[in-house]
Amino acid sequence: MKFVFCRLKEGESMNLNKLLRQNRRKIFRQISDKLHRKGGEKYRERPFEELLTTTAEATDGFHAVLAGNDFSQIDGFIAKIAPMRLKSGFTSSDVQRAFDFYRIVLVPILSDTLQPNEFHQSLNKLNLAFTEIIAKFTDLFQELHEWEIRDLSRKLQEEVAARTKDLSESEAKYRVLVEDINDGYFVNQNGIIVFANMAFCEMHGCTMEELIGRSYLDLTAPRSTADVKTFYERHLNRQTSSDQYTYYRRHKNGRYFPTEIKMKVIPYNGTYAAAGICRDITERVKMERKIREAESLAHIGELTTSLAHEIRNPLASVKVGMQMLLKKGNLDASGRRTLEISSGEIARLERILESMLDTAKPLSLNFDRVNLNSIIDSCIELLQAKIDEKGIRLTKRLSQRVKSALLDKEKMEQVIINIVLNALEAVSFSGRISIVTKIGEKGKRANIVEITDNGQGISKEDLPYIFDPFFSKKKKGTGLGLAMVKKIVEAHGGQVSAFNRKKGLRLTFSIPING
Repeated sequence: MKFVFCRLKEGESMNLNKLLRQNRRKIFRQISDKLHRKGGEKYRERPFEELLTTTAEATDGFHAVLAGNDFSQIDGFIAKIAPMRLKSGFTSSDVQRAFDFYRIVLVPILSDTLQPNEFHQSLNKLNLAFTEIIAKFTDLFQELHEWEIRDLSRKLQEEVAARTKDLSESEAKYRVLVEDINDGYFVNQNGIIVFANMAFCEMHGCTMEELIGRSYLDLTAPRSTADVKTFYERHLNRQTSSDQYTYYRRHKNGRYFPTEIKMKVIPYNGTYAAAGICRDITERVKMERKIREAESLAHIGELTTSLAHEIRNPLASVKVGMQMLLKKGNLDASGRRTLEISSGEIARLERILESMLDTAKPLSLNFDRVNLNSIIDSCIELLQAKIDEKGIRLTKRLSQRVKSALLDKEKMEQVIINIVLNALEAVSFSGRISIVTKIGEKGKRANIVEITDNGQGISKEDLPYIFDPFFSKKKKGTGLGLAMVKKIVEAHGGQVSAFNRKKGLRLTFSIPING
């Protein structure tokens, strides 16, 4: 999938190109330093000079994409680094994290140097480039990894066949080779895990002793249990030719992760068992989700254009007609009430349509230097009547360390109001809502806002989708409020997330401090 980047104006392109050239050495040296200190054990084992060389090549490739939409250099680097890292025992996540350091290093430089419009256009371009580059790397890395596993499997079969007379030595070598595979390997016999490598144990957060002897369904998320059981039984009975499927595995900490598994029926201890290799695909699922979100927004744009033409104009005519009827004095009480209800519903439809149009169209931000604390104060003052009406106890803990930043004040007010209104709807009478502001941890120049309620929270199944357009479990909800929150926050270069608490929900968003 090819992304089409928003082109900066001629003067702005020159600013970005010049910025990338001037900061080239600073960027790749900072990335090398972060890799060496924070990239994990595998990167700490590599010679620092090697890291400097590879990060310089990657930086030049990224710069070519950002400056001229030229992917040839980064494609060459991916073709070189993928087999190199795979051979050295790196996982796909290790190298993806290394790529991410480029974005982590570059964003503050863009934020501190460019004008707001240039910054947000460059940030958008960087994010699109990063998504495509990670996708290219992941596809190649997985292809190489699968080839390595197939090659390893072939070698294992040849070795076992050649050494059938010395079974104990063959088994020992087999175990060593399986432990060297980065993906999880297991043997499932009669529904029980009878063998697993350490990677499989780590994927589930368990020790070998905790896993061996357990039912394979204990390691499966409830949403996937029925499908996994059906696939296993059909595969064992040779009722399906497919040997690969995806499911959600259950981690010891209670979390669920998307997983891809390849399974094969093998003879084991005198009978048949299912041997499988499983791989965590969390990053791939996230990437696919981002692509779907982009496609969804494109469809919404087409839909709202049609709605604006087909519904908005007739709706306005009906509204005017009802207003004229209401002005007449010859209506009885029942007729007048009916018209007032209908008029109110038309107004609600207009608000829904307006929300859809706002969600679909590109945001136009008007930046001004504002303090988030003052925005929160004004929003709460505006909502105070609703808060008092439900007897809600609202507490604010606004840090004086929060910095003024370049923001679109009206859009940020929309974010605060949408989140607080959601909290008000979630809590019962005399419930509690708290609003906390703080600054990011060391090295993160960002203002952070946390809004927490003690309502019912969101189910684990629904939580990943609450920022999707049109996703709502409320009777009168449109599912556009939190989608707009996410759009506005990300347009400012920030991030938004939601977490269930023991009781209630916490929505958190961060906005970078630029300028």
